Amino acid sequence: MINNQQRSKWITTVVFVSLLVFTAFSSRKNLFHAEEQQMQKDKALKEFGFYLQPITQQAGINFRHQSPVLDAQLKHIEAQIASMGASVSVVDFDQDGWDDLYFTNSRQGSQNALYRNLHNGKFENVAAQVGLANLNDSTTGVSMGAVWGDYDNDGYPDVLIYKWGKPELFHNDHGKRFVNVTDSSGLPKWVNANCAIWLDFNNDGLLDLFIGGYYSEKLNLFHTHTTKVMPESFRYANNGGRKYLLENMGNGKFKDVTEQYGLNSTRWVLAAGAADVNGDGYPDLFIADDYNVNELYINDHGKRFIEVGRQAGIGNIPKSGMCVTFGDINNTGKIGIYNTTITEKGVLVQSNNYWQPTDASSSSSSSYPHYVNLAQLAGIDDAGWSYGSQFGDLNNDGYQDLYVTNGYISGRKGTSYWYDYAKITSGNKAIIEDARNWPPMNGESQSGYEQDKVWLNTGKGSFTDVSQEVCPYMTYDGRAVALADLWNNGRLDVVVANQNNVPVLFKNESGNHNHWIEFDLHGTVSNADAVGAKVLLEWNGMQQIQVVTDGIGFSSQNSHRIHFGLGKSTRVDRVEIFWPSGKRTILTDLQADKLYKIVEGKS
Repeated sequence: MINNQQRSKWITTVVFVSLLVFTAFSSRKNLFHAEEQQMQKDKALKEFGFYLQPITQQAGINFRHQSPVLDAQLKHIEAQIASMGASVSVVDFDQDGWDDLYFTNSRQGSQNALYRNLHNGKFENVAAQVGLANLNDSTTGVSMGAVWGDYDNDGYPDVLIYKWGKPELFHNDHGKRFVNVTDSSGLPKWVNANCAIWLDFNNDGLLDLFIGGYYSEKLNLFHTHTTKVMPESFRYANNGGRKYLLENMGNGKFKDVTEQYGLNSTRWVLAAGAADVNGDGYPDLFIADDYNVNELYINDHGKRFIEVGRQAGIGNIPKSGMCVTFGDINNTGKIGIYNTTITEKGVLVQSNNYWQPTDASSSSSSSYPHYVNLAQLAGIDDAGWSYGSQFGDLNNDGYQDLYVTNGYISGRKGTSYWYDYAKITSGNKAIIEDARNWPPMNGESQSGYEQDKVWLNTGKGSFTDVSQEVCPYMTYDGRAVALADLWNNGRLDVVVANQNNVPVLFKNESGNHNHWIEFDLHGTVSNADAVGAKVLLEWNGMQQIQVVTDGIGFSSQNSHRIHFGLGKSTRVDRVEIFWPSGKRTILTDLQADKLYKIVEGKS
């Protein structure tokens, strides 16, 4: 017979041995995984010239996004309604020459995070210290994103936090603290916004604001008086939020000139981008609309905006427009427009778009370009349920590559809400727009567990999908993506904000000796951020154009610097900068592998 003492010793021994075996197995498994990942990395460096190494925790970033809690009447489809809010913006808020990162959170009581770059690969969250942390509650609303812009031209970027709620404007006090100046600014009282950008639409040297409403501004999704909050149609919905074009009056105040300038539609805006696409010196406006066709507004010399989407060839087919970013994928010296949508094979095929100006555009007497969609030909049309995207030369070979975030709602594995979703899409307007009629999600997935896309530009008019090769396999629900040279080493790093999850900071580790050049533009007659400036680079018989933006993609903002890869070239033949003021700067014979700070009107 075994007594209790012997039984206890026997159990203890078995548990101890089991722990040893489990620890040894886990260590071996982790070692195998590390070796496998190292092999993948070595192969990527050799074949593609770069590898995206996730270093989020090592960099000191411990942020996690949370979705907002909505009115109880919307609880059954809350996961779908509140499926946005994870954003990232890149900014050098203290002007020390190193880019910092700002992440927004969306749950009531959650905190936003401002990570200061410590110059050694580490980041420190200083949001609470400078006054940009506690911005989410049911009274003033919850954050959906942030865009930085120096609206008073004092040399320090200020920030607009756009929300489902009250937009909030903070003035940057020389990188030391941020002062909330919302109440005296003239901003709207409540906007259910998923989009905002800075632009100088009248080229007066002062940054103006565009804010795009998604849900109607008449709704408070935290305390709603109605359940009629959904789109009235899946193809031509016009019951979304209104747009806001806010003119900077130069005294800390903004004036609503939306109606005067013709931006009167109420489609479901998810993203916007501003660039001078017709070459007249004024920034035009592309707007990505969910449940409808996109909109292209040509700026009539700062006097009004004229919508020409259909005539230009980019607003003919209704899709779920999710984001907009600008690129020059064929090095034509012309601005192309990339717009993500939704594709779920066997259910819904919309396909992403890359609109490139046709050759006829340059000789046309029309005030707007004509576009051809090259996405399918280039192989960048199917990314799944796409959200954010950015162009950037990840391997510095002289051609812009493309990163696209994917994934909608990763619920219970093995489940799909698509069948129930299809039921509601066949209904009439009264059925679709009322959330009460939507089947409960019950934790189901909808286009979940998708991997982000990394497409490598071949330089021959097409892209290669290297998603499986150049970074570890991850299936977060990606929303925003931003690019920046965070280590000041001439390589573009990638930062991804994920819904209801941690962000991912990818450090770009290079495996080649390709060269690069960067430009940091500052306006004097133009706005201080030089937003709207175009940089045309010529080297080794090639050319490429890029645009300075304050807000681009989906709920994201790239580094203020413009980055070009140069391949094996060690010098740049010519750089032409088109400033918003109409001035031009021409630079010749520049050395590669340097950052050039260019001040308007100075050599």
